Amino acid sequence: MIIILAVAALVIVALVLAPRVMQSGGGGLKRRFGPEYERTVARHDGDRKAAERELSERLRRHGDLRTRPLSAEAREQYVARWAGVQEQFVDSPARAVDAAERLLGELIRERGFPADEFDEQVAALSVHHGEHVDGYRHVHAVAARAREGRAETEELREAVVHARALFEELVSTHPQDNARHRAHDRGAERHGT
Repeated sequence: MIIILAVAALVIVALVLAPRVMQSGGGGLKRRFGPEYERTVARHDGDRKAAERELSERLRRHGDLRTRPLSAEAREQYVARWAGVQEQFVDSPARAVDAAERLLGELIRERGFPADEFDEQVAALSVHHGEHVDGYRHVHAVAARAREGRAETEELREAVVHARALFEELVSTHPQDNARHRAHDRGAERHGT
């Protein structure tokens, strides 16, 4: 008898809470995707339901993606190559942005994200790195404008700075590494790149 009452009580609580949980579904998406949530809402002209459908679909397609860790050697090589990109920026900002985009693409593929098309890479990245995925989008767009000779130096610099946050998150092995890198970034941003 006690078991039946306990089960009945659980069913009643579930029925009472279910509508609230369904209504707050966007809150979970907002927390998971960070700035990507608002960007998607804006792309859907403020239609939160449409944006949440899109983000839920991304989560369904890419939420179970298991990224591959980098070996210590690969991590060191990527970090050295990124330092080269930053050095190259001094003499050739447009080439540096192009190199940054290509390097990020290689790193993204090596970590196990989709290798086929850019939009699919961005969708998968947004599920796992919603805070920084826009850096990849930004460097991709600016690199395209730079290839056409339509990008200003400041725009090129900003693209590298934004891309660096995603780069550092992807080469990081532990979440605490990311905090250390971001603190370093803030210092570097004050000095130019």
